[in-house]
Amino acid sequence: MQASVGSHCLDCAKAARPNVKTRAVFWNARQPALVTTIIIAINVLAFGATVLADGNAITGQATEAHVKYALFGPAIGYLNEYYRIVTSGFMHFGIIHIGFNMYLLYMLGQMLEPALGRVKFTLVYSAGLLGGSAGALLLSPNSLSAGASGAVFGLMALAFVGYYLNGMNPMNTSIGSLLLLNLFITFVVSNVSIGGHLGGAVAGSLCAFTVMAPRHKQVPTWATYAAPIAICAIAVVVCIVAANNSVPAYLG
Repeated sequence: MQASVGSHCLDCAKAARPNVKTRAVFWNARQPALVTTIIIAINVLAFGATVLADGNAITGQATEAHVKYALFGPAIGYLNEYYRIVTSGFMHFGIIHIGFNMYLLYMLGQMLEPALGRVKFTLVYSAGLLGGSAGALLLSPNSLSAGASGAVFGLMALAFVGYYLNGMNPMNTSIGSLLLLNLFITFVVSNVSIGGHLGGAVAGSLCAFTVMAPRHKQVPTWATYAAPIAICAIAVVVCIVAANNSVPAYLG
């Protein structure tokens, strides 16, 4: 004798499944750092493409891709290659460079993206990236610069200032020691873009005064989005001015 356990027709099974919109909502809810993951993937893909084009890229040597997409003041000011202001933030010199930056980005993204939300996190990351480009062009416009360090420093500075604004001593947190260590590396290790790191940190710090403001400050919601956008715009203007000013000296 066989026991009947029931049956489930194909149409019934399809009807019982959540619709696409509902599945998308649940999928998004399970991705607390989706933007961070996407940014890391873009950086890794860009580095992989650079290595495939020239194997020397893995050791940190400048390649044709770096010459074309990295930050270089005269190319921006004289040739109007403004895309470098952004693309430089996704180029890296060697496996150690990208590995270190992506590790920091992963750690900071896991902490900050769920707290800020994806849109504000993206805006702050963009402000740090563009601020880093502005700083690099101000201090070393004729050097070939690249890397996500400016954006990463922006996130570190945002968290550091955010702790302070909310009544906590950032030096008693892992962010304080992390920022100090990276500042030490910035000024001690050779071939590091000091301007890029400091520019990103300044941009992130400025974003913190609205994005990370304590609740009792009653900062309008629109301001938490407008401030990073404004900082992005200012950084772009600084980039262009600095790049234009680099041309006469470069051409002699």
